[in-house]
Amino acid sequence: MKIALFIPCFINELYPEVALHTLKILQTLGYSVEYPEAQSCCGQPYLNNGLIKEGEKFASHFIDTFSGYDYIVSVGSSCVSTVRYRYSDILQKSLDRLKYHKLQPKVYELFEFLHDVVGVENIPFKKEVNKRVGLHESCHAIRELDLATPSEVVEPQYSKIEAILSQIEGLEIVRANKDECCGFGGTFSISEEAISVAMGRDRLDDHISNGVNCITGVDMSCLMHLKGLAVRERKGLEFIHAVDILAKAIL
Repeated sequence: MKIALFIPCFINELYPEVALHTLKILQTLGYSVEYPEAQSCCGQPYLNNGLIKEGEKFASHFIDTFSGYDYIVSVGSSCVSTVRYRYSDILQKSLDRLKYHKLQPKVYELFEFLHDVVGVENIPFKKEVNKRVGLHESCHAIRELDLATPSEVVEPQYSKIEAILSQIEGLEIVRANKDECCGFGGTFSISEEAISVAMGRDRLDDHISNGVNCITGVDMSCLMHLKGLAVRERKGLEFIHAVDILAKAIL
């Protein structure tokens, strides 16, 4: 089985350790993993700002780059969501659409892949991680990839992220009281700065009210936004991607 590693732009540039841990975890599980060097942005920033023609160029390039693999695994739910749900409406070339329909079901966020394909019972947890962490479950992860039950839905609550992390001995997971947006939203945080900051502060206050001093999640963009606010306001919080916690327990 051949897996392609799809790394979001900001992780590649700012948090390469998250990408490396993802690679090592998949290799530890016995998979053959490749990093297609031709990969680039998935086009999400362009599509979010209505630049459809520009976004289509990135979509077409993504399809050409990642076709032919058994699975495509990433560590950014918003990027995975872009590929899985937004390309079908913008592709103009029939060949691109044909290749895309074959590729689409192979694209996974890492925790989704571990839960749905690998199976929680097959993950070899080796070490304790003695931490009490607040779990930030991001918008795309919940409402598009179904990694957790939205809090507004009246049904039993379940989180694939928590299901995996809870298997790590010594790790205590504290879910937020509400799974509201952190306020980042890419360029939204620039065009609507005041609203973005207010939303971020609300998320920080939620976690702090639960008595945690460390926050984790599967979207580094959300954690980056929250960390920026926390550092500026001297909240004394630690932020760590869920993949880095997994790496401590597995590698």
